[in-house]
Amino acid sequence: MRDVLIGIDAGTSVIKSVAFDTAGRQIAAAALPNKYETLPGGGAEQDLARTWLDTAATLRQLADKVPNLAGRVIAIAVTGQGDGTWLIDREGEPVARGWLWLDARAAGVVEEIRARPEDRLRFEKTGSGLAACQQGSQFAFMKRNMPEMLGRAATAFHCKDWLYFKLTGERATDPSEGTFTFGDFRTRGYSDEVLDVLGVTDLRHLLPPIVDGTRHNASLSQAAADATGLIAGTPVVLAYVDVVCTALGAGLFDRERKPGCSIIGSTGMHMRLAETPDEVLLNEAATGYTMTMPAPGVFAQMQSNMAATLNIDWVLGLASGILASQGITRTNGEMIALVDEWISSSEPASLLYQPYVSEAGERGPFVDANARAGFVGISSRHGYADLVRAVFEGLAFAARDCYAAMGPLPMEVRLTGGAARSPALRKILGAAIGADIRTSEREEAGAAGAAMIAAVCVGQYASMDECVEEWVTPLLGAAEPSDRKLAATYERLVPSYTLAHEALRPVWRSMAAPRTKTDVTKTGLTN
Repeated sequence: MRDVLIGIDAGTSVIKSVAFDTAGRQIAAAALPNKYETLPGGGAEQDLARTWLDTAATLRQLADKVPNLAGRVIAIAVTGQGDGTWLIDREGEPVARGWLWLDARAAGVVEEIRARPEDRLRFEKTGSGLAACQQGSQFAFMKRNMPEMLGRAATAFHCKDWLYFKLTGERATDPSEGTFTFGDFRTRGYSDEVLDVLGVTDLRHLLPPIVDGTRHNASLSQAAADATGLIAGTPVVLAYVDVVCTALGAGLFDRERKPGCSIIGSTGMHMRLAETPDEVLLNEAATGYTMTMPAPGVFAQMQSNMAATLNIDWVLGLASGILASQGITRTNGEMIALVDEWISSSEPASLLYQPYVSEAGERGPFVDANARAGFVGISSRHGYADLVRAVFEGLAFAARDCYAAMGPLPMEVRLTGGAARSPALRKILGAAIGADIRTSEREEAGAAGAAMIAAVCVGQYASMDECVEEWVTPLLGAAEPSDRKLAATYERLVPSYTLAHEALRPVWRSMAAPRTKTDVTKTGLTN
C-alpha cells in the first residue's frame, strides 16, 4: 500500500529527508549536517557531488526507520536553500562548486546595477530587490571575472534543482526561484527585460525550464533508485524554494486571517500573503522578494534580514569561548538553556543591537554588503546578560523593520525556525511587532511544505487550500498575546533603531574600503 510522502529539505545547515503519512503526520526523519566552505573575498561554496551523496544517504537512513519505505512511497518532493549558482555541463557534471546565498563576491556588481535607473524596471518585473546572493548578480560577476567557467556550463541550477536533476535526470527550476531572479512574478515566466538589465542576456541558454510542482512530476531514475534504495519510476516533484515551503508548512497560506510569517533560522525571513498581483506592495527602496506560492495567483511578499540565529550563536559563543579558555566545556544547548535567565535579569531596551553579523552584510529592508553588527549605548553598568537581551531585541527590531517595509504591521505572526522554541524570543518579537505569536507543532515545516506540493500534484488533494486545512491548521498552537507594556517600551525605541543603521552606513563603507582592497589582492579578482 502506498501511504507515504517524502519531503527532502537541503538546507544550509542540515540536509533532511522526512516521511509523512497522507494526512500530514510526520512518521520519521533522517538528517546529516551540511558542509560548505567560506573563501577570502566573501566566497561561500558547496560541493555538488557531496551534497547529492549526503541527500541519498538520508533517504537510505529514512528507509531504516520506516518499514517497507520503498514500496509505500507515493511521491518524493525536494526543496532546498535558495539563491546561489550551481553550474553543470552538457554531461550533467559539475563545472565548479556551488555558490551559496552566503556568497558576497558580487556585492560590487549589485551596487553598480542598483545605481542605474533601469534597475527599477527589473524590480517592478521581479518584485524583488537585487542582492549579492542572487544568481543574476553572480552571473554578472562571473562574466566579468570567470568567463571560462561560464563557457563550460550548460545549465545553471539552484541547490534543489541540482538534487531534482540527480533524482530524475530532468533539468528544471521552479516558479518561485525562476521569477524572483530572472522573471515576471505576474506571468511566472522568465523576462528578457530583466536579463537585459542584469547584463546577462547572453546567458539565457543556461536557464532551465520552469515547472510547477503542483502539476508536474518526473520519475525517479534507475541510477537514483540504486543510490537511495527507492523504486525506479516513483514520482518526484520539484517543490518551490525552501522559504516558500517553510511558509506553507508554518501557516502563511491563510486567506482569511492573512497573518505574517517569520522564519527565524540562520537567516530571518518575514512574509505576508498577497492573493493578487495588485496586493503586492513594492517599496521605494527596491528591496525584498516577491515569490509565487504553489496556488494560482497567490504570492508571498518577503523581506529578509541576512543573519538571524547567527547572531545568537555569536553572542553565546563569546561566553562558551571564555569558559573553554579556562578548561570548562559547555555545549551550545547548555548555553541556550541559560538564555531565559539572562534575559529575565536584564532591563528591556537598555541597549540597541544591530544584527548584521553576516560577512555578506544586509539585504532587508535595505541592501548593504558592508553592514556589520554592533551595540549602541553601552555603559559601565551593562553586563553580559544585557548583551544577550540586546541581541534578541535586535532580531525583533530587524523583523519589525522588514514587516514595516511591506505595509501595515500584521496582527498575528506565525513563527517557525529553530529559535521559535525560545519563549524569550517569542515574547520579545511579539512585543516589538505588536502582534500575537503562534507557533506550530510541525517539526519540519520546510519538508512538510515540499510534501504538500507533492500531495496536490499526485491528486491527494484537489487544491492547496484543502491540503492546508488538513496538514497545517490542526497543528497551530494557541496565540500568545503581545505584552502591551513591553510593546510600549519597544515602540519608543523603534526610531532610534532605524536612525542607527541609517547613520552608520557611511561608517561601514569607510571601514570596508581597506578590507575590500585586501580581499581583492588576495584573490586576484577585480570589479
